[in-house]
Amino acid sequence: NDTELGAYWASLGEVFVEDAFGSVHRAHASTVGIPTNIKENGLGFLVEKEVTMLGKAVDEPAHPFVAIIGGSKVSSKIDVVDNLLKKADKVIIGGGMAYTFSKAVGGSIGTSLVEDDKLDLAKEYLEKAGDKLVLPVDNVIADAFSEEANTSVADAGQIPDGWMGLDIGPKSVELFKETLAGAKTVVWNGPLGLFEFDQFAIGTNEIAKALSKIDATTIIGGGDSAAAVEKAGLADKMTHISTGGGASLEFLEGKKLPGIECLL
Repeated sequence: NDTELGAYWASLGEVFVEDAFGSVHRAHASTVGIPTNIKENGLGFLVEKEVTMLGKAVDEPAHPFVAIIGGSKVSSKIDVVDNLLKKADKVIIGGGMAYTFSKAVGGSIGTSLVEDDKLDLAKEYLEKAGDKLVLPVDNVIADAFSEEANTSVADAGQIPDGWMGLDIGPKSVELFKETLAGAKTVVWNGPLGLFEFDQFAIGTNEIAKALSKIDATTIIGGGDSAAAVEKAGLADKMTHISTGGGASLEFLEGKKLPGIECLL
């Protein structure tokens, strides 16, 4: 956010319209420097829609409100979990981050992805949230991180040595569908398995299908969640798919986005 660069760019115009939601979480010369130096500025239609849809979902949701949080790491999603636990009726956890929660309660996770330095934090959240947190009860496991790997299904916390969890299992799919039944607002950020490989995309695809059929406002956080829903061919069945990965994540964390704050 170089002040001279922001001022120079601002000198090239008379009106500034911010319509790149994917950048508004960054305090850069292009997002903050220009509007700071131009009096006539505002949100573009896309950013306005993002702020309206995400804001309504998080701050004024119709209940029951269910959040689905996936992705690989607890560390990158813990602030989202923290914020949404205060607002949602249920928070479903999937993806690689679920194995840290599983290990935190003494489960065997084989060679699955885990953040050992976040085990105490995961345990704390499980105690604090009680039955508000919904975790996978089984997993599709593989003997290698590969599309050609041998696969099997194991109950959560019972993954054998040398195997890794790469998707939620069939019982988890049913549990998550039951949790979503009757929901009026759903916010989804992060895939539930290694969706880039087709045999580990089943859980993510099944939940996307379930969302496409329920009578609810369905908001998909950007990045991998958007890619997964588009890959499943269900993008047009969702109420709103965010165009910003990091920006929607920070919005769901309850943070102020500098590229929007400077315009208000």
